[in-house]
Amino acid sequence: MSNRQTRTPTSVLLPTVSWTEACDEVAAQLGEEDELLIIHDREDDPVAARNQLPENVQLIPAGNPVECSGKANAIATGMEAASHDRLVWTDDDFHHPPDWLDRLDEDYAEYGPTTELPAFVGQDPLAVLLEPVYALGGTLGTYMGDHAWGGAVIFDRRDLDEAQFLSELRQTISDDGLLGDHTDVTSVRRVRRVPMGGSLRQTVERHIRFNQIFATHDPTVAKLSFGVLIAVLTGCVVFPSLAVVLTLLTAGVSASFGVRRASLLLTVPALAAAVPLGLYAFTRDTFVWGGRRYRWHSKFDVEVLNE
Repeated sequence: MSNRQTRTPTSVLLPTVSWTEACDEVAAQLGEEDELLIIHDREDDPVAARNQLPENVQLIPAGNPVECSGKANAIATGMEAASHDRLVWTDDDFHHPPDWLDRLDEDYAEYGPTTELPAFVGQDPLAVLLEPVYALGGTLGTYMGDHAWGGAVIFDRRDLDEAQFLSELRQTISDDGLLGDHTDVTSVRRVRRVPMGGSLRQTVERHIRFNQIFATHDPTVAKLSFGVLIAVLTGCVVFPSLAVVLTLLTAGVSASFGVRRASLLLTVPALAAAVPLGLYAFTRDTFVWGGRRYRWHSKFDVEVLNE
């Protein structure tokens, strides 16, 4: 831990039910006035059995969600428990280099609320095939749209109406989608590689959630994007050279963000697969996330079905 506090005291919120390397990585970056809140569900979660914690690290049980996602419930609980006004949200499934927290603090001083970018790396065949879709919609889409990514975002309580935000957070699915509704966030060109999938079911459920979040928080853009997708695929069939250009463009854009993956050569097959998967996502009335099944009737009407 740093001997001196060189930045605004910060509360880092990290929802997880198990202690991962990310917990150690973030804990090692805390200044003497910072804190890391590890937010889990219940007292029988594996992380709750950890006896020795690094300095300035606390375990916070959030309980089971009632009318929101487990992630939203954890973030809301963490914000209520946090000691500081400067807040950082992060996840437990990617590498946090030693300067991660310092760089976010520098970003806030320059831009205000700031987010890094995710690059999703497939862990099963379908997830690998879909990497170009997530490169375009997840990495490039987050950057171009200045959308908040809950894996690495910094903001201050004064940047939003906290009471209203927390009330809505306990009634919805997407924590970072809602944050983007409440405050303007600037994206920076720093990419964190995040594993995606692991099994066919995990990848499909993730894709359903991804599409439903997109359609719920930005329905007009979601419809427009789907129409553009159909038009581009039609163009690739009529003009095969367009498929080559599109593939090279996707690979080039991703390389500009520091992401070089052979899977990006599958851009056209990935977009073709995204059509039936997208239609399936919009017709499904439930999806599974983190072991819980949800029925999302509307932005602020969430039914938690089971675990």
